[in-house]
Amino acid sequence: MAPAAPALFRDVRIPALFVVLWSTGFIGARLGLPHAGPLTFLALRYGLAAGLLVLVAIATRAPWPRRPAEIGHYAVAGLLVHGIYLGGVFIGISLGVEAGVSALIVGLQPLLTAALAGVLLGERVTPRQWAGLALGLSGVALILARKLGQGPGDTLGSLACVAALLGITAGTLYQKRYCARMDLRTGSVVQFAAAGAATAPLALLFEDTHIDWNGEFVFALFWLVVVLSLGAVSLLYLLIRRGAAAQVASLFFLVPPCTALIAWPLFGETLGPAAIAGMGLTALGVAMASRGPKRSDRDPGDW
Repeated sequence: MAPAAPALFRDVRIPALFVVLWSTGFIGARLGLPHAGPLTFLALRYGLAAGLLVLVAIATRAPWPRRPAEIGHYAVAGLLVHGIYLGGVFIGISLGVEAGVSALIVGLQPLLTAALAGVLLGERVTPRQWAGLALGLSGVALILARKLGQGPGDTLGSLACVAALLGITAGTLYQKRYCARMDLRTGSVVQFAAAGAATAPLALLFEDTHIDWNGEFVFALFWLVVVLSLGAVSLLYLLIRRGAAAQVASLFFLVPPCTALIAWPLFGETLGPAAIAGMGLTALGVAMASRGPKRSDRDPGDW
């Protein structure tokens, strides 16, 4: 039987769907953030996502984690992937960091994940994959070149984006190592509840928690809860479970160009020649980085 990870990545539908759904998070954030503080918005998002998943888990009789260590691992992964990553990005943008700069900072994740995966997970990253990761980063830089010239924004905001980078990188590796057998329904309840429990007190402490309930905010909230928190995150965990961490992380290079394509008709953001060339480089880089070692190069125990 062919190894599960290469088969999943040969079928491009799941990775492609993940990239498209994850990229739409920019649209939801752009619509919703003007109507609520970033921490207030996120705390509400986590609470609704956890509540919906509880109903799904009950309806489908999903098994709940019982061992304290298991629950603890799920909670840590949730704090990293949801609390620190999303919190860092939202806070960074709210403090004045350009969206392009924020995306480029977080866009270093595939390189950082690949570097740490070999040490922490024993995954082999081939020279071809390293070259692909470098091409992907170059492509992202070309796509965002015009926005980068507008300045890095507030220093604290930039540090928040760096925290987001560390959060999603650590979360991807932690999820791969300690939560590989997590039920996506009940495990995600634990993760969103942990992120919400950490975010809500901060929102009460640092924000007025006022929400301007209007059509834009309701749509953004619905989209981020249902499509992103339930759909895209579940696909991310499926990819992490089935593939190498470096392969999965390389998909994040496709998020900025995909977001740019979505924002073009919706917000009139134009794409210059450099951005188009960057998309081509990014696609080539991801194609190279997503291919694991040849069968002859794998260890006998690889699956």
